[in-house]
Amino acid sequence: MIVLVAGVAGTGKTTVGALLADRLGWLFEDGDALHPAANIAKMHAGVPLTDDDRRPWLAAVMAWLDGQIAAGEQAVIACSALKRRYRDQLRQGRPELRIVFLQADRPVLAARLASRHGHFFQPALLDSQLADAEIPTPSEPALVVMADQPAAAMVDDIVRLLGLTAYGGSGGTSETAP
Repeated sequence: MIVLVAGVAGTGKTTVGALLADRLGWLFEDGDALHPAANIAKMHAGVPLTDDDRRPWLAAVMAWLDGQIAAGEQAVIACSALKRRYRDQLRQGRPELRIVFLQADRPVLAARLASRHGHFFQPALLDSQLADAEIPTPSEPALVVMADQPAAAMVDDIVRLLGLTAYGGSGGTSETAP
């Protein structure tokens, strides 16, 4: 299984994804590291990404997913995957992929982004992400977890909702519930 932790900036994708991977003893990848340099430069300059900008990034995310699947690895990746068509594209041909979408209200997100330092994503881009975000509906195979709680509580929710058994800590193993 590979878990993709999605959501707009400030939901805690990276923090939650890293904690989840650590708890399960799985590999973790921050999807931000897969962005082309041009995308990072645009976001650093406060310019929202377009669908065309996101295309090579999504291709890199899919290549990473395919590499993990081919290796038989269990992993977690943080990736905004804001639009349903992105999530559909990421899921296509990858039955091992589970998507968990983190959701929070704008004031929570704005406060988190204002306190975050050293990241290329500019807080002024939050509104463009919220405008692009398509929260999964019941017809979509994705879980929605409220991100207005501590990261450890979100990880607890994800483990429970996915029916995983967490052994806690680096190097552990996990298995899906029967």
